[in-house]
Amino acid sequence: MVSRPTGVLSSLGLPAEAQAIYERVGGMSGSPLTVVADLLGVARAEVVAQLEPLVACGAVTLTDDVVVVRSPAELVQVRLVEWAREAREAHRQLEGVADAMGALNASMSRPEALDVVGALDGEVSRGGHPVSLLKDLIQRSTGELRWFRPDQFRRPREDAMADIVGAAVAEGRPSRAIYPARALHEAPDTLRRRAEVGEQVRVVADLPTRLIVIGTTHAVLPEPLGFVDEPRLLVRQLSVVQACALLFDTWWERALPVPELDRGVARPDLRRFVVQQLAAGVQDEQIARTLGVSLRTVRRRIADLMIDLGADSRFQAGVEAARRGWL
Repeated sequence: MVSRPTGVLSSLGLPAEAQAIYERVGGMSGSPLTVVADLLGVARAEVVAQLEPLVACGAVTLTDDVVVVRSPAELVQVRLVEWAREAREAHRQLEGVADAMGALNASMSRPEALDVVGALDGEVSRGGHPVSLLKDLIQRSTGELRWFRPDQFRRPREDAMADIVGAAVAEGRPSRAIYPARALHEAPDTLRRRAEVGEQVRVVADLPTRLIVIGTTHAVLPEPLGFVDEPRLLVRQLSVVQACALLFDTWWERALPVPELDRGVARPDLRRFVVQQLAAGVQDEQIARTLGVSLRTVRRRIADLMIDLGADSRFQAGVEAARRGWL
């Protein structure tokens, strides 16, 4: 028989009647429901009704009309697992509410009417053709073009974009673009075409969002930040445009030049990128994902790199790469 569990079941919220039933059926675990009914001297339907509170809390299970009674320790373990799951869900919901409250507070944190000196210059929009919109915007503006291009390097859109950039560069407007390193393998012709029309190209492991900064007057980015065409934010507010330009310049300094593109090579030498990743402690698997190639390809390139550098270890390769100015 199961020992008297009054304290345990009370802590789990069961009434005294349910605890009494638990005591009576504790020694019948594993018995068919009809046998339990006979031993208790009641009808089968009445046993089922009496067991309902115990089934609801997990103290008893009915499987193929067999009554299984959990011990107090087993029951506590089951309930703890359930409570932990409920607590996680409650925590997730509370975090969502907290985030919503943050957004609500931000929307309500506005200066008093007398403090407002003007509305933010910009708008969020949908619709239209992205390439045509950018073309019109670039043609109506002046100054350097700066691009975060995490994913927009596939054709056929790219042919039109290269023409737009080429026309701007021909007018004396610099254009600088940062791509993820995988673009060198996924779209080498695109990068070569952009380089051919005069754009300066650099690569990084990855980019957090799309971004276009046009001179000192415009910035275009997704709303919210990410990798979609719309909704898009077009902002003309000077300080915001300057902040976007500073963000780009910070990433530009960290990005790796690809001088081979200036020579029209569609698949440039990535030795410097690989050695920089190794020096940063990046694992081979991550380098493979960044470049969009197989792990075997990365390891072969590392082996070839060490041969080229005359190094017997990765540490020696890093020292020699630094001596050559690759780091």
